[in-house]
Amino acid sequence: LDIGTTAEAVARALLARHGLLVVTNNINVANILVANPEAEIVLAGGLLRRADGGLVGEVTVDFVRQFKVDTAIIGASALDEGGDVLDFDFREVRIVQEVMATARRKILVADTSKLSRSAAVRIGTLKAFDLWVTDARPPERLRRLAADWGTDVIVAAPDRHRPSIS
Repeated sequence: LDIGTTAEAVARALLARHGLLVVTNNINVANILVANPEAEIVLAGGLLRRADGGLVGEVTVDFVRQFKVDTAIIGASALDEGGDVLDFDFREVRIVQEVMATARRKILVADTSKLSRSAAVRIGTLKAFDLWVTDARPPERLRRLAADWGTDVIVAAPDRHRPSIS
């Protein structure tokens, strides 16, 4: 689980899950998951970004290189109409790309507010992800790109308990 409020929401959703090993560079995610006695939490070191509790920098990159995770759950600051997944901080993107390089499954968690935002640092494209979980049906162009690239799209149902495939 990476940095951001969406990752924190995912952490809250994992509170009842058993047998988890969660590797994160997000102090807030670690603090949320402390409430799950069944979760083992591995927190990366690095430079603390006080604004969001994220740990970034070369120390963090070196740390995440040690792992090959089953599932990388990645947030984004922006998602453009060409399918580029973007962020504001190049230090965070380096960490995300390192994790994605060895993850067995990659999930993008990005709500549709990210479609109206712009950021300068490119994580990659939707093609790099196995699944995109969002809060509303994406525009047709992005749905087509995701389908062409083999990226499944799940729209979280309004009650947030049962997803529906778009």
